[in-house]
Amino acid sequence: MKRRDFLKSTTLASGAFLIPSFLKPLEAMASADMTGYKNLVIIQLSGGNDGLNTIVPYGNDIYYQKRNTIAIKKTEIVTLNDMQGLNPNLSALKEIYDQGWMSVINSVGYPNPDRSHFRSMDIWQTGSEANQFLTTGWIGRYLDANCAVNKDPYTAVEVDDTLSLAMKGAKMKGIAVQNPAKLYQNTREPFFKELVDEHNSAHLNEDNLGYLYKTMIETYSSANYIQQTSKTYNTTAEYPQTAFAKQLKSVAKFINSGLKTRVYYVSLSGFDTHTQQQNQQGRQLKIYGDAVAAFVKDLKQAGKLDDTLVMTFSEFGRRVEQNASNGTDHGTANNVMIFGGKLKKAGIYNNAPNLAQLDNGDLKYEIDFRDVYATLLDKWLNVNNSRILNRDFAGLNFV
Repeated sequence: MKRRDFLKSTTLASGAFLIPSFLKPLEAMASADMTGYKNLVIIQLSGGNDGLNTIVPYGNDIYYQKRNTIAIKKTEIVTLNDMQGLNPNLSALKEIYDQGWMSVINSVGYPNPDRSHFRSMDIWQTGSEANQFLTTGWIGRYLDANCAVNKDPYTAVEVDDTLSLAMKGAKMKGIAVQNPAKLYQNTREPFFKELVDEHNSAHLNEDNLGYLYKTMIETYSSANYIQQTSKTYNTTAEYPQTAFAKQLKSVAKFINSGLKTRVYYVSLSGFDTHTQQQNQQGRQLKIYGDAVAAFVKDLKQAGKLDDTLVMTFSEFGRRVEQNASNGTDHGTANNVMIFGGKLKKAGIYNNAPNLAQLDNGDLKYEIDFRDVYATLLDKWLNVNNSRILNRDFAGLNFV
């Protein structure tokens, strides 16, 4: 087949040129030697979720003074203790909380915080200092570190069409797979299969797309592995009919079917609430809470919750005082939510945010987000956090 004939087939061309970016990790996933004793699931809430209206400090009068129109009414709050409670749109998480499968870490941030969505997200995804610019993500560096000491590297999967910076290392990258069934189906299309069947030509080279033939052949087998493995688990848990819930349902299928990976990454956007915050954030929190509750119950039913840890973060919180548009502007410190079946300290991990002592109207961070990462690396993924975070962090005690 000539190059021009191949390029005329735009359907395949549009997808096939994306294949090399995730081919090798797919091959690694197919290795029988890969280990995956514990699973880490990262949930990113993009846009800067307002933590104060998520885990609400209803016991602090300052909260209501600063937010006279957007504060969550006390009568609507799902109380967790005498100071903090859940936004009513997160009511599905109350059962998870009561079971001891949820921990809330308050006032998480970093020194000299940046209020830019892009820069702050880069800081969270790379694990850098505020004035440090890294080109590799903290999960990617975790993959690099294990690549150096293991025959087959550990792998990370992002349930999306594109790969986040967090998943990119210097030597290894995670893979972005939105729908394994669709990937499998695409590799079984007649045109794709015809190209694979023609790979034995003696004249294949890079000029006549020989490399692409090789890529497609390897992807053909890898897609089969992912599809056939994930099919071994039949979901019985009910999930909401949302795109985010479908992402978590895919992760549950991967975990429950025994797909041998360590880190999964999903995201939910829509949290940049400068105007009319209550309705917008409320919708997104309900999507998040209902999906996470279904996911946790699914893992529990399958006996996988004890081996799974879920961390939810956002690039920053919001200002303590509401703005003139019934919303909130970019802030600093925020809460991080942890879910799992073997939490050492479930419930509210530390004190509620201090609303009386602010930094120019923003919450002061009390826990460095890299201490959260250090805990995940040291105690869950079993790798020294200083190798990944470029200096040693003490970590926390939630797991």
